[in-house]
Amino acid sequence: MSAQLSGKRVAFLVTDGFEQIELTGPREALEKSGAVIDILSDKEGNVRGWNHDKPADEFAVDATFDSAHLDLYDAIVLPGGVQNSDTIRLIPGAQKLVKSHNSAGRPLAVICHGGWLLVSTGLAKGKRMTSYKTLQDDIRNAGGDWVDEEVVVDGNLITSRKPDDIPAFNEQLIKALAG
Repeated sequence: MSAQLSGKRVAFLVTDGFEQIELTGPREALEKSGAVIDILSDKEGNVRGWNHDKPADEFAVDATFDSAHLDLYDAIVLPGGVQNSDTIRLIPGAQKLVKSHNSAGRPLAVICHGGWLLVSTGLAKGKRMTSYKTLQDDIRNAGGDWVDEEVVVDGNLITSRKPDDIPAFNEQLIKALAG
C-alpha cells in the first residue's frame, strides 16, 4: 500500500442499486493509495450493488446521509447505476452533503449516472462535465457543458462516463486528493 493518501478520508454516497464496479474500482485504488473509505447511504445496515441490471453484493453502511460529519471527508464519490442515481437525487440528506462539500471546494468525483444528483442540486450549472451519454440532455438543460470524454476535471469536480473509464477517473481523483 502506498502512503500517498495517508490521512485522507473519502465518502461514497450510494443507495441500493448502485453500479458495483463504480464503487469497488475507485475504492480499491484509493485504499491502495492509503485513503480510508466510508460508505454513506440513506439507511443503516447494508446497501446492495448491481452489476448493470442484476443484483450483486451487499456492502456495510458506515453512516447515514443525515448522521455523517462532512468535515471528516476530503472527497465525495458518487457512483452511478440508474436505480441508485434516480433515487439518491431526491434525498435531501444526500443533496445537502453534496452542496456543502462542493461549497468547501473539496473534490467531488462523479461517474456515469451519478451526475443526476448534480443536476437536481443545481451543481451542474456552468460546469464542464461528462457522464453516461443518456444524461447529456439533462446536464445541458441544467446549464452544464456536457462533453464526451473519458474524464473531465472542472475545478473541484471530476466526472467520468462509464466503468471502462474507471482507471482514468481513479488517476484524476488520486491526483486531486494528493495535491
